[in-house]
Amino acid sequence: MSTFKLANEDSTVVLAKSVANALPEAPQGWLLLLQGELGAGKSTFARAVLRELGQDGPIPSPTYTLVEPYELRCGRVYHIDLYRVISLDELEFLGWDDIRDGLVLLEWPERVSELFDQADILIRLEYEGESRVAELCAGSVRGEGLVESVGKQQNSG
Repeated sequence: MSTFKLANEDSTVVLAKSVANALPEAPQGWLLLLQGELGAGKSTFARAVLRELGQDGPIPSPTYTLVEPYELRCGRVYHIDLYRVISLDELEFLGWDDIRDGLVLLEWPERVSELFDQADILIRLEYEGESRVAELCAGSVRGEGLVESVGKQQNSG
């Protein structure tokens, strides 16, 4: 696990870009979970990753659509918001198996707790006074490599 202090929204964006840059060239099958209270920076983080991976157009919130797909230079990327989902059955109804062919950025993973066992990285964003703290926790061997790479990028920059 690595912990990063996030003084403001810009520092959240910088961390998210580091995560995007640490991903393999073709991150199909990767699952990144974004956990935190309302306003903690989950959507900001996901949007920054999408921008860094090449999304030029709008990045709407998936709060109502649940899934926003993107076709980027690295392949398919899905931004998912589970705030309105209450079970694994609902997630499977949305086509979870088909979605797993791409990189998945998933907000509110605690709504379907079974996802924690499938994650490569859990990014926990929490309030700390007026700022935020991000914890990156690896859930797989490849996730461990990503967390280590992000730590090196953040410490050298």
